[in-house]
Amino acid sequence: MGRSVSYPTGSVVAFRLLDEGEDDDFDWVYQCLVDEVIDTAKVAFPSFETFDGWRGREDRILLRNAFADCGVSTYCGLAAVWLAERDDARYWEADFYNPRTARARHWLGQVSDRFIELFGELRMVGRFSNGEAIFERSRSTCDTES
Repeated sequence: MGRSVSYPTGSVVAFRLLDEGEDDDFDWVYQCLVDEVIDTAKVAFPSFETFDGWRGREDRILLRNAFADCGVSTYCGLAAVWLAERDDARYWEADFYNPRTARARHWLGQVSDRFIELFGELRMVGRFSNGEAIFERSRSTCDTES
């Protein structure tokens, strides 16, 4: 069974390639991506604060606000920069007393297009039956490379 890059279920996802260039220094390329995501997202969405955590074993959380986590996942040179409703105990405990879920989904709906515009270079077209994903360059990327 093939696989592709991981990301949290139900998240807004922007895909991009990790270009290692001639040096093949994946750690440096990955850290540049992390720094870019943190800096760009904090400017675009000021409610985010830096956060260091994980969702499972493959999805790294970089930023968090009252409603969502923003993170990055990688696999074989493909990166998924994602935005997902928080799924931690503290969030659900706060939701019990003062419901946040509807507001979180509304906020995610409002920012999703801007998020994809900021971070997306590739668009997932579909998946094969073995789980492997198919991508194409996003229109905004094609327009700027001409």
